[in-house]
Amino acid sequence: MSTKIIGIDLGGTHVRAGIVSEGRLENIASVRIPSDGSVDEVLAVIFQLVDPLIDGNIKAIGIGVPSVVDVEKGIVYDVQNIPSWKVVELKKLVEERYRLPVLINNDANCFALGEKYFGKGQKAHSLIGLTIGTGLGAGIIINDKLYPGLNTGAGEFGCVDYLDKYYEYYASGQFFENCYNTNGEVVFQKAQSGDPLSIMILEELGTHIGNAIKMILYTYCPELIILGGSISKSYSFFEKRMWERIHTYIYSNTLEHFHLEISELENGGVLGAAALYYDQQPAQF
Repeated sequence: MSTKIIGIDLGGTHVRAGIVSEGRLENIASVRIPSDGSVDEVLAVIFQLVDPLIDGNIKAIGIGVPSVVDVEKGIVYDVQNIPSWKVVELKKLVEERYRLPVLINNDANCFALGEKYFGKGQKAHSLIGLTIGTGLGAGIIINDKLYPGLNTGAGEFGCVDYLDKYYEYYASGQFFENCYNTNGEVVFQKAQSGDPLSIMILEELGTHIGNAIKMILYTYCPELIILGGSISKSYSFFEKRMWERIHTYIYSNTLEHFHLEISELENGGVLGAAALYYDQQPAQF
């Protein structure tokens, strides 16, 4: 990983960028995005952040975006929290400015790649990075390579039917508003103070997350699942109920070899975006 790659993490409110070289992140910087700005106004902010990072040693640029992506053409659709970004030929626009190869994928896939190359997934050949925040999404690694599906549609487990709705309704941050008309951060803070109702709510969330993980085991059966996203911070409160549901998985021998970890990777979005380059290389890279 001695090659220098620029990683760009395009969020709904901020864009972060840095240079990844020899497994380390350098020159990390962040700037707020004018979310209500035009396509060109948002691009100008991104270029302002990236311009100082460009030199003759940069091999490629990787970009993670919270949207659906046509990976081959580098077109992003309906970027979350940036209304003007309905259809943006991001690959073409960035390549024209910097004359470097540009790789683009969605943020959940970049999360999984960040864990694969820099986090707790480095020894796993098959893993799923499961992001549990305002939504429920995932990046899938099979035989050491990202499996994005058509238009990065693989891993949308939150859209699978569950109970009377779908998994994301119950097994993400939406659960608190949908079922208890409250906010997840408020529930977490109260639970830390010992509030019985808040603890019960998080335990109930654990049941739904456990069922989601069991569904993932039946469909992909990875050796490792890594939990990320804001909800993973409350893991200690929902861990027991989650595992109670996972242990109802009928293939008990498989569970003996299955592992689940909580992400501890800092700046994982930037690292994962840079890792898009590594994922394109031969397996021995």
